[in-house]
Amino acid sequence: MPRPRVPDETPGTSRSTSATIPPNILRYLALVADEYGVDLRPELTRLGLDQSVMRSAALRVSYRQGSAVIRRAVELTGDAHLGLRVGAAQHLTAWGLLGFAQLAAETLRDAVETGVRFQNLSGAMVVWSADVEEAGYVLRAELPDPALDPAVAVFLVEEGLASVVTLTRLSAGVEFAPRSVEFAFPPPPDADPFTALFRCPVRFGAAENRMVFPLAWARRPMPGRDPVTYAATLELLEEAMASRRDQQDLLEVLEISIAQSLPDVPSFVEQARRHASSERTLRRRLAECGTTYEAVVDGVRRERVEQLLRRSELTMRDIARQAGFSDVRALRRAVRRWHGVAPHQLRAPAGRPDD
Repeated sequence: MPRPRVPDETPGTSRSTSATIPPNILRYLALVADEYGVDLRPELTRLGLDQSVMRSAALRVSYRQGSAVIRRAVELTGDAHLGLRVGAAQHLTAWGLLGFAQLAAETLRDAVETGVRFQNLSGAMVVWSADVEEAGYVLRAELPDPALDPAVAVFLVEEGLASVVTLTRLSAGVEFAPRSVEFAFPPPPDADPFTALFRCPVRFGAAENRMVFPLAWARRPMPGRDPVTYAATLELLEEAMASRRDQQDLLEVLEISIAQSLPDVPSFVEQARRHASSERTLRRRLAECGTTYEAVVDGVRRERVEQLLRRSELTMRDIARQAGFSDVRALRRAVRRWHGVAPHQLRAPAGRPDD
């Protein structure tokens, strides 16, 4: 069953910097990486996600944080198809209340569509949609950003579709097999792990990433179906969605305010005044979003620096000034903290030197 995100957020906007998703994928990624002898704790800690934080049910991480950990995990394990293994390692309890609602749904199709409807609560890093077509019941996974790092993009699609088939077998029947699975990325050197997991024809280099369910399976009753429990759980999910929208609205307004003010950064006191809020209330609301004002400012500055680094006519001094840093040294420290490299290493080969 999928754990997707509602496609009502625009890719490439505030979600790239805000703490917006539960870290479910990262928790399973750490477990699988450990089997390779790779300890992801230093990378998680570097991003402010130490062990105590990762255990918090209220924790939300940004897409940028998630992508950074995934990229590093692929590098350290040397497994270009790590996402397949992470998706296959997941359990029914991973997705909390949403997973419980899916278990109580009437049919497998109802379970999938519940996941699509409430995907914003699930922690997925792809955008899901589902439709009945001539081929069968089709579930699609789209990347949130076409410019996503290729290694991260492959991981996210593999993890998403692998978790769907794994959780469907755990909840609806171990004999489940899709009619077909398609990936938009090129074929790997060894496709055997894909066919072994999906137990169906697997195609690479396709136009889109998708899984086709046989219609008989889509109509199949869920073993744990319970209409009363399902309805009650949906009410709780609706409440969580409403709260989530309020939080996202706050983060978007703050990010726009900061971005429009750069190179100056509005103080926290000023932001509270603009929102007709006390400092204490605004700080509490940000804590409910799993972030702080300083982290939001840092995310907006990072976004601005990455945009400016693409402009070869700008010097490092120009970039530091426009992004609100006191000097080039402060810019260099920030970029090294974000990326582990100096600013000039992120520029195109024809870019200006680190002056």
